[in-house]
Amino acid sequence: MRTSICHGHLVDPGQGIDRQDDLHIADGSIVAIGATPDGFRADREIDASGLVVCPGFVDMCARLREPGQEHKATIATETRAAVAGGITTLCVPPDTHPVIDDPSVVELINRRSRETGVARLVTIGALTLGLGGELLSEMAALKAAGCVGVGNAWVPVTNTLVMRRAMAYAATYDLTVFLFAEDPWLSAGGHAHDGAIANRMGLPGISVSSETAIVARDLALVEEVGVRAHFCRLSSARAVEMITRAQGEGLPVSADVSAHQLHLTDANIRDFNSLAHVRPPARTERDRDFLRSGVRSGAIRAVCSDHQPHEPDAKLRPFIATEPGISGLETLLPLTLSLVDDGMALRDAIARLTSDPARILGLEAGTLRSGAPADVCVFDSTGRYVLDENELCSSGRNTPFAGMQLTGRVQYTIVGGDIRYALKRF
Repeated sequence: MRTSICHGHLVDPGQGIDRQDDLHIADGSIVAIGATPDGFRADREIDASGLVVCPGFVDMCARLREPGQEHKATIATETRAAVAGGITTLCVPPDTHPVIDDPSVVELINRRSRETGVARLVTIGALTLGLGGELLSEMAALKAAGCVGVGNAWVPVTNTLVMRRAMAYAATYDLTVFLFAEDPWLSAGGHAHDGAIANRMGLPGISVSSETAIVARDLALVEEVGVRAHFCRLSSARAVEMITRAQGEGLPVSADVSAHQLHLTDANIRDFNSLAHVRPPARTERDRDFLRSGVRSGAIRAVCSDHQPHEPDAKLRPFIATEPGISGLETLLPLTLSLVDDGMALRDAIARLTSDPARILGLEAGTLRSGAPADVCVFDSTGRYVLDENELCSSGRNTPFAGMQLTGRVQYTIVGGDIRYALKRF
C-alpha cells in the first residue's frame, strides 16, 4: 500500500533532518519527504501530529534463541517483540545452536526469518570454528552467505596468536571483528561486580580489570593488524576511556553499550535480585555515568538491547545459579530516551539506534532517504506508561524494569512499507 505519514516530527540523523514534515512510502521504499510527489496518491494516511517519525531501529545484539533454545523463545515471537519496540533490523550473534560457523546455519536462520519473522535479521559469523577459540572459521564463506562481521560471542579467544591471525584473516576480507572483552581467568566463577555490595552479599565478583585487560590486548592487535573492530557491551569507565583514546589516535574501532547498563548499577542486585543479573555485570554509579557520557559524546556509537529472553525458571534459582540477561527489545527506546532528559539532543539519541549501528554493521538501513527500504518507527517521545511484564510481546518476561514508569512509546512500526505493529488500530 502507498502510505503517507503526515504532520510528524521527522528525525533522520543520517541526513541531518530534524523538522516537522511528511513522509511518503510506495512499493516498500521511501518515495519522498515533504510535498506529495506528482502522481502519488496515498492508499493510507497516518496522522503523526505530536509524534516522532524516524528510521526503524537497528539492534546490534539480540539473542532470539532459535535455533537451539526454542524453549526460551523463537524467531517468530521475538521479531514480533522487536517491532513492538520500534526495531526493524536485528543482529544475531554467532552463539546459536548450532553455531553460526557454516553458511548452512546462516541460511537456516534466514529461512526461518522469511517464514515466521516480521523484522529483518542479519547475522554475525563465528570467528573460530564452534567458537572453540583455536581453529579459524571460513570467514570468506560466511561473508558470502551474508554475515555482516565475525566474532566469538561470549567465548574468549585466550590464545593471543590465534586472535591476531583471526584479525588478519578478517581484515583480508574487509570484515569487522566483534569483540566481547572478558578475561576468563579474572572473571572465572564471578556473577557480580567485584565491589563492596558483592562482598557484603558473599557473591563472587568480576573485576573491572577482567574487561580492561582484554580491551588493552585487542587494541594492541588492532593497531598492529589494522582490522576494523567493534567492542561489544562495554561496562566500565576505564574501558570507555581506553576506547576514546584509541579513537583519538585514529584506530578503526567503535563500541556499543547495552541499554540496561545506562541505568543499572551493582546496587540493583541487593536482595539477590536475579532480574538484574547480567553479563557483563552492572557496575558502580561512576561506571554507569561514564557509559552515559560515552553515548552522548559519540565514543560509544550504538545502544543495543542485548536481548536475552529466558523462561521463568531460569531466574528463580539462587542468584549464582540463575542465567544472566534481560528481555530488552521492548525497553530499548525508553531506556535510550532517558539520555535526552540528561541534555542529549533527541537527534543524537536516535542516531545511536539507527544510522550509527547501521554504519557499523555496513547496512543500508537506519535512514529515510529516498529509495531506501521503508523501515520506519513512529513513537510518542512524551508518552508515559508503567511497564507490565505480562504485556510484553517477547516470550521472555525477565526485566528488572517491570513496574517502573517509562517515557517513550512506539505507536507504529513499518517494515518494507507494511505496518507490522500498531499500538492502536489505524
